[in-house]
Amino acid sequence: MISGRLVENRIVVWDVSYSKTLFGSGYYGKPLGILKPKGTEFDAPLVLDLIEGCYLVENKKLEVSHIDGKPVSLAKIKRICKMQYVDFDADYLVYQNLRDKGYVVTPGIKFGCDFAVYEQGPGIDHAPYLVQVFRATDDLAATGIVLAGRLATTVKKQFILAIPKVKQKKVEFVGFDWWRA
Repeated sequence: MISGRLVENRIVVWDVSYSKTLFGSGYYGKPLGILKPKGTEFDAPLVLDLIEGCYLVENKKLEVSHIDGKPVSLAKIKRICKMQYVDFDADYLVYQNLRDKGYVVTPGIKFGCDFAVYEQGPGIDHAPYLVQVFRATDDLAATGIVLAGRLATTVKKQFILAIPKVKQKKVEFVGFDWWRA
């Protein structure tokens, strides 16, 4: 079993061979200090976002412990995630749905959205989708859609709204395409 340590709001896989295995099995995390890794040719620990770590623990691909070696349960990781993410349950449901479908999901902060989604993985292809999690309580203004669409078009990606229905454990997706006339 691959093991990681909880360090503040990240999980670090210190063993380099485990880092390579985990990164190579689905592009989880980022090798420490390596901006754009090409495959598993790196010699560095792997840093995971909490949402990735939660998913990996839930799927029994990772076990997490504190710095002192005491195990961190899935329930504890979810409690920490709920303190770090505004609406963790909704975000996690979308992340989980996309990962379960075989997509590679990374934080979309540099694109101003929740997730950048790859079909194969970073360094292999460009993320064709930008995903914004949309909750029933969110305001949806035309200007927001236009801004998101303009950004997505500029970076040659499709903008997608993910609408999680947490109680039903279901996600609906709405994609937007723009054409030039």
